[in-house]
Amino acid sequence: MNVTLNINGLISEASFDEAEVEALHKPLLRQLAKQQSLLQRRMVVFLAAPPGTGKSTLVAFWEYLALQNKELPALQALPMDGFHHYNSYLLANNLRQCKGAPQTFNVPKLRQALNDLQQTACRWPQYDRNLHDPVENAISVTAPIVIVEGNWLLLDRPEWQVLRDLCDFSIFISAAPDSLSARLIDRKIRGGLTPEQAHKFYDTTDGPNVLHVLNNSQPADLLLHMDEAGRYSRV
Repeated sequence: MNVTLNINGLISEASFDEAEVEALHKPLLRQLAKQQSLLQRRMVVFLAAPPGTGKSTLVAFWEYLALQNKELPALQALPMDGFHHYNSYLLANNLRQCKGAPQTFNVPKLRQALNDLQQTACRWPQYDRNLHDPVENAISVTAPIVIVEGNWLLLDRPEWQVLRDLCDFSIFISAAPDSLSARLIDRKIRGGLTPEQAHKFYDTTDGPNVLHVLNNSQPADLLLHMDEAGRYSRV
């Protein structure tokens, strides 16, 4: 299945295996819809995974599938990137070089925003790739099911564990680190880095983050696995 998706404001092409869509993605959306109807309020889903597992593309695809089926409630992606500390804070605290690591996020601000999701009208920040900083209140939250996606949502650390009680259902994507390294290095090269720069970035930033997420995340309600070809399956 080839689809055109809006991924964090960027229009991109994506492809999903038809059998995978019927066996995994559509049943999962029906499962979430049933749970949300029982809650009788906005449902908050966490999607946690290491870099390179296609989180943003996957959630955009779920949004697309929900729109195609009138029996399913609307679903909305809420990226965690908008909760990065501002660059001014990172520079002042000598954290700019490890931007994207857990300590570079404003967790209390994220917790407050998760609390606010139960209000009828609320807004969510978005990370601006041109400014390289968050933009406050950029996203209007409207859907009855929201999927908050990010690397550290299930991190097994006290300052992150407090978020878990604000989540109705959690999903984690596992993958082999070697397959993620190839994807992440290729992504940086396509983004304009030289192969040498891309490998260095992986060694210093993406690689440690991949292992940290895989080795230090709390168990999720649903575990998915992404294989080397980028296909997903339930574990």
